Parts: sequence; structure tokens; C-alpha cells
Amino acid sequence: MIPLPTLQAVRTTPEGLLWEPSERWVRGRKGDVTVVDSRHPVLVWEPDVPVPLYVFPRAEVREDLLRPAKNPPTGTHTGSQIFYDLDVDGELLENAAWTFPATDLADHIAFEWFRRVGRGLDHWYEEEEEIFIHPRDPHKRVDAIPSSRHVQVSVDGTVVADTHRPVLLFETGLPTRYYVPREDVRLDLFEPTDHRTGCPYKGTAEYWSWRGEADVPSNLVWSYPDPLPAAGPIKGLIAFYNEAVDITVDGERVERPVTHFTKTLSVQSRT
Repeated sequence: MIPLPTLQAVRTTPEGLLWEPSERWVRGRKGDVTVVDSRHPVLVWEPDVPVPLYVFPRAEVREDLLRPAKNPPTGTHTGSQIFYDLDVDGELLENAAWTFPATDLADHIAFEWFRRVGRGLDHWYEEEEEIFIHPRDPHKRVDAIPSSRHVQVSVDGTVVADTHRPVLLFETGLPTRYYVPREDVRLDLFEPTDHRTGCPYKGTAEYWSWRGEADVPSNLVWSYPDPLPAAGPIKGLIAFYNEAVDITVDGERVERPVTHFTKTLSVQSRT
């Protein structure tokens, strides 16, 4: 179960979903067509999924664009859902929307986000700000704080970063990430890749992989060249997966954490 603060507003369904109403004005578009325009969205957390999603009252959804799914998937979301295909200007998006079986969420519809799963609505807005990948969690903080700690990073025994001017990024539910100025990183030991990821708190990241022969995961190193304003201090700095490298802070070795990234990194190291 996702660790959330005990708040009266957060409710639980028998299916294990957590949910709470949101006061944000949320809109979802496919191209130029507004499919969702909601002033009464509900945030939902599925079991064992670290990020939330929105569901919307049917009255605030363009149901005229929804069709019963021709090829509904199984096991993609909690419970026995009803899936819908989305028909926008003659383009059919399969399984773009669904409903949860929970009584608490009856008459609400959820949508996939294109930039998260590769299908669904491609533009989302909270008020007038466009958001990406998934809704931002109201119970989560992301703080990027400049520091003077002495941070060293090693890969397979080789020191690849050494700095006294890191930016420490504290993100709820994740280990502290140590962002290091490029001048203090041996980037010559890594090679850039085509891999990119998006984060609704930080922006779009670019990646590097280790050039050596060590058994380490690919895309081990990343940077945000143009972060979102809230994460501005990490602009252009370099970070490493604590889960797969050795980090020493002020002479004290940082224990490698186990996170939801650990399994993915382990699979990458075997491919």
C-alpha cells in the first residue's frame, strides 16, 4: 500500500484504492479537442503504484467521444474495469479510458496519459499550467537545496564525481539524490544515450551509460537540462542512481537503497 499521511480526506475502497477529492480545475485534450473539463476531479492511488491518477465525473467528460472497447486489456488496473476506446476526429485510441468497479468511484471515468503509457490524452492542464506524465501528488514534496557537503561517487571502484558544491534533491518516498556540477564529474567515462524520461515535478531528463566493462545498469546517470521552475537549482547538474553506485557523503558511506527503480536497474544490467 502506498504510504500516505493519515488525513480525513483520504478514503479507502474495499478494492484497495485510495482516493480524495481535488479542488483543482483539470482539463485533458487530444490535440485541439478538449475531452475532459473538470472542476471536481478525484485523485486515485492504486495499490503498489507510486503515483496517482485522476478520475472525473461523467458529466465533465465528452462521453460522446467514447466507444465500448473492442479489445479491452486485462490486469492493467485495479479491479474489473469497463474500458472505452476514444474516437477523436476519426482517430480511434484503443483503451484510452476506463472505470473502476469501486462503489465510491461510480460514475467516474479515468484516462490514460500519452506521455506516461504511449496512448491516451496528450495534453493535461491544472488551472492554466500544463502538467506531464501523471498528476502531481499533493502529499509529496520535491526540494532542491544547494549544499557544501563533500560528495563522492564511485562506479566499480572508480571515483567518477567529487564535489563540495552539490545540490541535494529531497523527494518524498525516494532516497536523497545528489546532483553534482558537470565540472566535478568524469563524464568522459560515460556515453550519452537516447533514453529520456519525464517527471511532473522536475521535467525531462537526458541520460548517460558507463563506458567500461563493469556489470552496471545502462542509463545510470542523468541530468535535467531545462528543469521545471520548482527544481531550478538542479539545471544541468549530474545525478546517479544511488541504487547502483557507491556514494560517500562527508566521509560516510551511504547505504544503497531499495526502491521501485531497483528492479528496473537490475534488469538493465543483465541485458
